[in-house]
Amino acid sequence: MALNPQVFPNGMPVPFVNEMFVLARDGVDFEVDKIPGAQGGHVKAKGIIYLSNIRMVFVANKPVGDFAAFDLPLVVPENEQRALFSTHSFKILFKEGGCGTFVPLFFNLIHSVRQYNQETSRAGPQLDPLQASQTPVDEMMRHAYVDPNDPTRIFLQQPNPQSQLRRRGYHSQPANHAI
Repeated sequence: MALNPQVFPNGMPVPFVNEMFVLARDGVDFEVDKIPGAQGGHVKAKGIIYLSNIRMVFVANKPVGDFAAFDLPLVVPENEQRALFSTHSFKILFKEGGCGTFVPLFFNLIHSVRQYNQETSRAGPQLDPLQASQTPVDEMMRHAYVDPNDPTRIFLQQPNPQSQLRRRGYHSQPANHAI
């Protein structure tokens, strides 16, 4: 989990290599604990949640102190230290609807990621799922009910942000620059 991941000026998260965004849902309230510098370590904000084949990213409409966005990985790489991915308690509140679209897609995505991990563990050397994960978004869409009145944006094609910038992983800088 990462505080303030890179986002484009329009608020869309900068994607990792091979990352595919599944949906974006505006009008959510997000609460998370263990945020350094926050009052009691707890932050509440309103904004948009992005779901991809690698992670969920919450982007606040307005920063709350130093908190502007939060990144929740769906997969922790085998070769990474677990301390870098400390656990947080969080809540996503769908104040304007959209839970009926988000939840089935989220569970289908988790199932696909787990299935991918099982297949790659049997196939030989473990690949880094953050680099190689290619979950079938179109297959997930065939099994999900989408309410036509729900304002959730589902990405059938990947958004085309102004920049071609893509991150290779969670650590875009060498370790000697880490905090």
